[in-house]
Amino acid sequence: MFAVIPRRWLILLAVMLAFLPVVIDMTILHIAVPSLTLALGASATEVLWVIDIYPLLMAGLLVPMGTLADRIGNRRVLLTGLVVFGIASLLAAFAPNPALLIAARVLLALGGSMIMPCVLGIIRRTFEDEDERAMALGLWGMVGAAGAALGPLIGGALLEHFWWGSAFLINVPIMLVVAPLVFLLLPRTEATTPGTWALGQALLLIAGMLALVYGIKAAVGATQPLGVALLMALLGFALLSFFVRLQLRSATPMLDLSLFSRPAILAGIIMAVVAIGALAGVELTLAQELQYVLGKTPLQAGIFMIPIMAAAAVGGPVAGYLSNLCGLRLVASTSLGLSAVALAFLALADFHQPGFGVPAMLALLGLTLSIGLTASSIAIMGSVEASKGGAAGSLEATAYELGTGLGITFFGVFMSSVFRHSIVLDAELAAPLAERAARSIGDSYLVAKGLAEPQASALIDAAKAAFSATHSTLLLTSAALVGVLAVVVFFMLSGYRKAEPVHESG
Repeated sequence: MFAVIPRRWLILLAVMLAFLPVVIDMTILHIAVPSLTLALGASATEVLWVIDIYPLLMAGLLVPMGTLADRIGNRRVLLTGLVVFGIASLLAAFAPNPALLIAARVLLALGGSMIMPCVLGIIRRTFEDEDERAMALGLWGMVGAAGAALGPLIGGALLEHFWWGSAFLINVPIMLVVAPLVFLLLPRTEATTPGTWALGQALLLIAGMLALVYGIKAAVGATQPLGVALLMALLGFALLSFFVRLQLRSATPMLDLSLFSRPAILAGIIMAVVAIGALAGVELTLAQELQYVLGKTPLQAGIFMIPIMAAAAVGGPVAGYLSNLCGLRLVASTSLGLSAVALAFLALADFHQPGFGVPAMLALLGLTLSIGLTASSIAIMGSVEASKGGAAGSLEATAYELGTGLGITFFGVFMSSVFRHSIVLDAELAAPLAERAARSIGDSYLVAKGLAEPQASALIDAAKAAFSATHSTLLLTSAALVGVLAVVVFFMLSGYRKAEPVHESG
């Protein structure tokens, strides 16, 4: 069968399969959050770090790892990343406390950062024809979204019968299947970029990204004194400024900063950050609403969320087809506008009586955000020559991971703030317990476990009412943000075809 399939499509199959476990891991964790929180006794802050240390660390690692792949070969880095990801999944599955689980997530980020830029860089190098590349990116997006669709369902089924660690353990058999396929299908010889890999610059970039993002997290979440948060943010900004200065002076920079001068690349990065951030935050919010407020099991919650992910799986190929037919500008801005409409509807909907409207809007949201994300890929990867595909791929992957991390962070912090102001607590509840219960609905459940009736039931009822109000506020805010993005992208992509031609190398 493989003999009649062009080699470039077999390569696409290999890299899509390599990307699959990374996506499954992200969405499985969203479903596992309530079970994980209760089993490990994790605080709201620890839960946020468990979730977003992975994408935030990847945001700093992706560009250095993309450059390393250009130096020593995508195949070698990709295979190494798959092995690291599998080992880290095993460690995460059996972590006995939140601190060790966070450490395992750090190792997961290392493996994931090796996988993602290689996947996008290989697609850009393999598909020179613009129409074929749009379809290839669409199929890549479809597989990614399909993995995300399977994630909540698989996670829900596992948590129905096993402990929370099974959500990580599922990655191990996937690795055992995917790694040999990648080993066999990817070409053993490939063109590499001459020069050395600057370890010092890589560490500088990673440190700068982490310090800046941590400073923002600490300031917004008030987890540290404002002075400490500002100092960390300023340190991160200084390190990144020094990194930029080194790139401008270097004959062979790690990151080609001229890429940021291309409007389509900037538009694609902004689309990726906002759209993926909104999607990650919405999924996390819905998973908690369904389990904490509606009382659904993890499996039931996973089934309820299937429309958003199943429709997202269709969005990739649809985006590739429509972009070739109608133009990238119209497809990108329209998809984001419809996403805003879906978010606004869901913010005002009654999830206790979803009817047909809620599943339909979940499907519309998944479809349109998927189209928007694939459009961002087409804008970025279509605006660089093949020799810079690895750099562009690392920028896009960085945008995805930074968007996921910041989306979860800001959703979590905003959720905590609104929840704290919405919950009405029993005046007789002890002050330390009341303070903890007001942090999040997960903390409310943990506090309620140590209370006698009827005080425990009263606390849970108050937490459910507060979280429902919080959920509506979050989705309305997201709708407004994505709606503004639709207008911005419409203007930024106005000259995409003429201003951002594809330059092919020899």
